[in-house]
Amino acid sequence: MKILGVEFAPLNVPLKRRLETLSAALWIILLSGGDLMGYLLFAYLLLYSKITRYFVLLYTLWMYYDWDTCNKGGRSERWTRLMRGNAWQRYFCNYFPIKLVKTTDLDPTKSYLFCSFPHGILSTGVFGAFGTEHLNCKKVFPGLDFRVVILEQHFKIPFFREYAYMGAGISSSQRSLIHQLSTKPEAPFTGRATILVIGGAWESLECKPGKYRILLKRRKGFVKIALKHGAPLVPVISFGETDIYDQYYWPEGTLMRRIQHYVRKKIGLAPVFLKGRGFFQYSFGIIPRRKPVTVVVGSPLELPKIEEPTTEQIDEYHEKFVNHLVELFENQKHNYMKNADSVKLEFL
Repeated sequence: MKILGVEFAPLNVPLKRRLETLSAALWIILLSGGDLMGYLLFAYLLLYSKITRYFVLLYTLWMYYDWDTCNKGGRSERWTRLMRGNAWQRYFCNYFPIKLVKTTDLDPTKSYLFCSFPHGILSTGVFGAFGTEHLNCKKVFPGLDFRVVILEQHFKIPFFREYAYMGAGISSSQRSLIHQLSTKPEAPFTGRATILVIGGAWESLECKPGKYRILLKRRKGFVKIALKHGAPLVPVISFGETDIYDQYYWPEGTLMRRIQHYVRKKIGLAPVFLKGRGFFQYSFGIIPRRKPVTVVVGSPLELPKIEEPTTEQIDEYHEKFVNHLVELFENQKHNYMKNADSVKLEFL
């Protein structure tokens, strides 16, 4: 039903779908405002509560003790299991829905670097596939301990840091990646899968429906780290990731884009102006659109172990990975998108 150009949801929407929409709304609110909410809650409890402030002081001591956990593999399995498997995450994954597709088996004793594209606005597919238990990533790839790389700053914020940890999050620092690729996981796991969204916040500014613009040509640090540890690179493509949101777009070189880059460099997050849907209408809002997202995991690109790789070696294997990624995209795109022949990976 449309009123004044606004398309409203029908009144008889099943409760299950309403809960799925609510879960997606809470997710975007928490991710976009969780940092600020964590600081405000911490300040309020510390300054304006009489009894709770003492618990806040104890929590501050805990934060000091726990400060570097994000660089040492994150929380253990027994701490993340509850959050990754709760009903909220199930409704969230079913909302779009998000699916996980394996194209080949992986050696359960190796440490892999999963390189995910595109970033989209908030890497929805990566979170659903690897930050929750509802797509059974640990059964699809038995033996592997999955960890999702996110901005280190999230682990420094009171209260919100606990949410980041419960989704099996780890820091995006070089030290964190080296730890992941050089150490064995705790039992019962025998190998590691570290999921890195290569394009980062910069790439989110290029997110447009039907487009796959990825920041890869100038990103080579991940290849250098993988070569130092002989870690295979696994391409991961989230088909449909760019369709769940549109945004107000300003090209490179414009004043608004320069402002966006300035804010991104200062806070680590790109300020995007979302075009989504609302609770009871489909025309505008901040809730993601109900579009399918399929996370396809490709075959690994094996790398030799080179303690001090040269620039030429890094460039060589970077080019091999680019070709490997393009091959995966071209082989799989017809399964998950319309007008696939007209869609190509666009490198930035």
